[in-house]
Amino acid sequence: MLPLYHKLKAFLFVFVLLLFIPMGVQAQKKVQVSGYVLDRNGEPIEFANVKVVGKPFGTSTDLKGYYKFTIVATRDSVAIEYSCLGFKSQVKKFGSLLSNQKINVKLSTTDIELGGVVVSAEKKKRTNSMQVVKTDLAKIAASPNAGVESLVGTYAGVSQNNELSSQYSVRGGSYDENMVYVNGIEVYRPLLVRTAEQEGLSFINPDLTGMVQFSAGGFTADYGDKISSVLDIKYKRPEKTEGSFSLGLLGGSAYVGSKVGKLSFIGGVRYKSGQTLLKNLNDTDAEYDPHYVDAQTYLTYNVSTHLRASFLGNISYTSYKFIPKTRETNFGTLENTKKFKIYFDGKEQDKFLTLFGAFSLEHVPSAESRRSLTFSFFKTREQETYDIDGSYFLNDLGAQNPSAADILSGEGVLGIGNSHEHARNHLYASVFNVVYRQDHVLSERHRLQYGLDYKLEKVDDYINEWEKRDSMGYSLPRVDDMVTVWKNLYSDASVHTSRFGCYLQDHIRFTTDKGLFTFTPGIRASYWSFNKEFTISPRFNGSFAPSNNSNLIFRLAGGLYYQAPFYKELRNETFDDDGNRIVVLNKDIKSQGAWTILAGTDVDFLVADRKFKFTAELYYKYLFRINPYIRENVKIRYYGSNIGNGHVAGLDLKLFGEFVPGVDSWLTCSFLSSGQDLRNGLGHMPLMNAPKYNISLFFQDYFPGNNRISLSLRGVLSGGLPIINPAKGFSKPAFTASAYKRIDIGMQYAIFERDDNNARGFWSNFRKITLGLDAFNLFDISNVNSYYWISDVFSQQYAVPNYLTRRQWNLRMTVDF
Repeated sequence: MLPLYHKLKAFLFVFVLLLFIPMGVQAQKKVQVSGYVLDRNGEPIEFANVKVVGKPFGTSTDLKGYYKFTIVATRDSVAIEYSCLGFKSQVKKFGSLLSNQKINVKLSTTDIELGGVVVSAEKKKRTNSMQVVKTDLAKIAASPNAGVESLVGTYAGVSQNNELSSQYSVRGGSYDENMVYVNGIEVYRPLLVRTAEQEGLSFINPDLTGMVQFSAGGFTADYGDKISSVLDIKYKRPEKTEGSFSLGLLGGSAYVGSKVGKLSFIGGVRYKSGQTLLKNLNDTDAEYDPHYVDAQTYLTYNVSTHLRASFLGNISYTSYKFIPKTRETNFGTLENTKKFKIYFDGKEQDKFLTLFGAFSLEHVPSAESRRSLTFSFFKTREQETYDIDGSYFLNDLGAQNPSAADILSGEGVLGIGNSHEHARNHLYASVFNVVYRQDHVLSERHRLQYGLDYKLEKVDDYINEWEKRDSMGYSLPRVDDMVTVWKNLYSDASVHTSRFGCYLQDHIRFTTDKGLFTFTPGIRASYWSFNKEFTISPRFNGSFAPSNNSNLIFRLAGGLYYQAPFYKELRNETFDDDGNRIVVLNKDIKSQGAWTILAGTDVDFLVADRKFKFTAELYYKYLFRINPYIRENVKIRYYGSNIGNGHVAGLDLKLFGEFVPGVDSWLTCSFLSSGQDLRNGLGHMPLMNAPKYNISLFFQDYFPGNNRISLSLRGVLSGGLPIINPAKGFSKPAFTASAYKRIDIGMQYAIFERDDNNARGFWSNFRKITLGLDAFNLFDISNVNSYYWISDVFSQQYAVPNYLTRRQWNLRMTVDF
């Protein structure tokens, strides 16, 4: 038995040991540090580095700029460093760290002085092919067809040669090769629209738009099967009440948005009347009665902290009524001038009604994961009816204008004839789509994305159109034993198909002592039940930002892209036993393909404290299984078979920045070389929508000494396009049209602008009231959109130019609240 002394000694030892155990446990206590890393505008910075100075561990931010990590509690001082390429690092110091901490930091961009020129990094580096389009500029850009597309039309690689249309061509592609997404759902255009006058409003409402991204090629696998471009639109989710209404000579618009509890909503209506604008078309005296109207709404409801439901709805209606009276056009050269005059009888009446709805559920179980499920539905009913009779006179004026007596006596008369155009066309189409997407941040280096989509399509097309022509009393074409029409087309076709698609891609991001590397390898697979075609589309995006120059980035992108056929591409026009032209759907049609490679670079810099960016992209596309087309105004008519290969190569340059302090402007230059080699006797031909050059300018300025008066200018110079005689079908181009040249300018005067000093009484309800004056086609240039082909008695063809709008003024007022 132990002596009492030893017992007391053992007891004391155990007591002291027990006393120190809690202290040891306390020393090993873990605390959590979390928060958000934001830029100076409050936007999240993805993949920012967060680390404890002097310790071998840390973390990075997720998609929302959120981070968290655990650390052993300590009474010693702790320093946490926040850093990201292109931003100034920031260190937060603590005298001790004994409890959980929530720390939000804002990083400012870095500035480096190089030989008197200050170079500055933007808040986010463009590590892929997507460019950000500033939505606020869409509201002030002067254009008869103002909107997001009018801005995109001034970007490098993009060409627009018709101010009445929102459609655009990207790097030589057709209008159908451009994808448009709104909130992750692909949207469609009416299919029967053949002239820009019928087109009306585009789907995108600039008042509702919150974010716009655009890629002219080399986009990632999460976007669908098109080979030219993608325009990705995100609508706003207002946090407080906002709205505006605008009224002008061309129409008006209004929208309102707000948030009530868990519900956020925004909605808008637009109306456009083309009467004043279309009456300004050269040479044609006619009654125009076009009306375009649409209404959209976007609702979001936060079911819980992790689940959000949303609905996007749209209804659009176009009524186009056209009653032509006379037309008189002089064309040719000074030495060989011709005069074309036509007297009309009849009218055209077209109606287009489209409905669109999308319901989405978005689940965010954690800051590292996001998934969404979307159901969408698109339906269009289109009607095109016209009976127009025209009696025309074609005279050779020569160097001197003949007198009326000479013309009546037949002196200089090349042709006297009559034409009758008839159509009763109806088209009904519907598309039902289900899309599932998943997004995971696996680590600070990997972000995995994948998705599935299933689509049902139904199109019913009924066409009955013909054109009769005669010259000098003879029906054309001349056939001895019968009377024939100049051309006709009949269709009674229906398509009921389904499509399946899926994609998988990984965003890889890591930093070495050389700089920041990002890679986005991905693959997309698609199946179409109509032709039993299965395609696999590997795609790649990569970038490198050197550590010794945070204002420079290099990009590389490419892959195999497919142009999935829709209804128009299936139509193969042939002849029946009676010689009538009919539509037959080609079930052997395949997707057009393009192997694409592009390399680009961005350089950010400051000159005289103004931010600038210079962008250059060099690209090459090898086209195969081409389904050639003819362009008729804005209508695309396809051959209906895959009969050739081709190529597109070019260089796009863009200078973006503050030419005037505080506002963004840009200048773009694009140069392009293209061609296609076709079978069936067509041989080598140019691509129909590929101008050899395109120069665009968007410029803003303020009136000296008064920043309430601002100016916006939009200029375009685009090379001429090849012109084909539609009566000859798919044939060699007859000639190349002249270049498209246009400058639109707008001036805005802020009658009222709310600030803290005058936000009182009645005026406190308004944010800004602006009065605008626009001059469309400032230099009154006669641009040619298309050609009206006529024949003399010997079937000789003459191309009479269809001119676009001349100079016109527009007055508008906008009230923001």
